[in-house]
Amino acid sequence: MADVGGTLSFDDVETGLELPEKLPAFIPQVDGGELEVLDAQLAWPAYAIGLRRVVSPKSLEVYPAFAGTAAEGMGLLPGQLTVLVGYGLDPLVEAVWTRKASLLPRLAAQRWDLVLAPNYSMYGSQPRAEHLLNFRRNLLIAAELEGLGVPAVPNLYWFRKEDLDRYLAWMADVAPPAIAVNLQTFRTDADWEAMALPGLTYLSLGMPERTKLVVTGTSRASRIATLGDLFPKLVLVSQNPLQYARHGAQMTDAGRVDRQARVEDLFTANVWHYARMLSRATGRGAP
Repeated sequence: MADVGGTLSFDDVETGLELPEKLPAFIPQVDGGELEVLDAQLAWPAYAIGLRRVVSPKSLEVYPAFAGTAAEGMGLLPGQLTVLVGYGLDPLVEAVWTRKASLLPRLAAQRWDLVLAPNYSMYGSQPRAEHLLNFRRNLLIAAELEGLGVPAVPNLYWFRKEDLDRYLAWMADVAPPAIAVNLQTFRTDADWEAMALPGLTYLSLGMPERTKLVVTGTSRASRIATLGDLFPKLVLVSQNPLQYARHGAQMTDAGRVDRQARVEDLFTANVWHYARMLSRATGRGAP
């Protein structure tokens, strides 16, 4: 309790740094390899990379490639936006919390254009107090990053309707530029139907108009279409274009097609596939 400020409320948590301009609706997440080659045909406005590619899960130190700026570490061109997806397995994100006094300033020095703040887990089998602690930690670490000048988006989890009501009350006061939901943790159809979709629908009905939703971990066209209906300002971050490309696959409206093609060509086609899908879902043009 002392570690989260002696309260489980959200009343004292403020976020508000603006999102970068020209943030596209679709942001490909890459793995840190040969991005110059992958991006050659795209010149995409923004790329994301996961926390474990920046902070070693073993040593818990920042990798040497990210000793400078995020753009240098990712190998991006001037003007391309850098997005850090601060999600990871529990040991890594817990270590970030434990070492945040030293790690967060290191991340801030890398000058990320946007950070999806680390996600502290919610398991149904946990004691309720653990849920409440982690819900607050998810907001606090985003606020701490913003205190260091980093535009950070807090990750939201929920278990009960009262959790959603608390978030909506907080958003009514703060009007954050964005919130994030990691849908990788809603893996099954049952999870989607029973927990994710009802919660997202409820949030969509009460969120401030200015607040965007940033999601990771969803790739089905039907789910993306549903999210676009609920959140016209939806932003999707996804590893799928690169994962499929590295396995020789191109994503089409008819599904996966295996092709004998270069990884960079498949990646280009897959990125445009998802960008067009987002454009149809939200009514916003692709970059």
